Amino acid sequence: MAELILVRHGQANSHATDEASYDKLSELGHTQARWLGEHLRTTNPHFDHVITGTLRRQKETAAGMGYSDTRVDARLDELQYFAMAAALEAEHGIVTPQDPTEFAAHLPKMIGFWAADKVKTVPERFDDFYARTTGLVEEVCEGHGRVLLVTSGGVIGTILRHVLHLSDEGMAKIMLQVMNSSMHRLEYVHGQLFLGSFNATPHLDIPGREHARTFV
Repeated sequence: MAELILVRHGQANSHATDEASYDKLSELGHTQARWLGEHLRTTNPHFDHVITGTLRRQKETAAGMGYSDTRVDARLDELQYFAMAAALEAEHGIVTPQDPTEFAAHLPKMIGFWAADKVKTVPERFDDFYARTTGLVEEVCEGHGRVLLVTSGGVIGTILRHVLHLSDEGMAKIMLQVMNSSMHRLEYVHGQLFLGSFNATPHLDIPGREHARTFV
């Protein structure tokens, strides 16, 4: 049996307009990571393996949680949203969003075009992104124990598509709902992968921390 805990990174630079400037935790993001680490230390802090992607915000989240001895695996890296949005606009005239409200309507459209392989100048094809993320999960499931994977919302949404056999639209809706520093538990039992919990944020459910429940 293997237990996988997927964690989305803390809030990043939500005012960014490119991948590089987005890839760092905000002050609140650092706080979210620290609170999550404190919660785990009072419940079940042990993991047999801790794996992050190569991105700064993912590494900073793991470190903020108190896990410095981590393995880095690029298969946990996020999709390149800004480059994909630019490609979608150039090829299909779908304007890149300027605020969170527009983003919520834009992401499902982008995912639909991407998954159907209708955007040709994206940095990574959907099939390749799907293969690398699910491939890592399947590899982890070949072992045993408890594994922490610190990653991003698009990766989590894609993995849950794999587990729950979601449609493109269903995957996009999952991505929009994944909160910063949220936990998602998967269990590999009897040769099958099951979703045990989704979007858990016990470290943010404490009165006075309502402001820290963020999506972007």
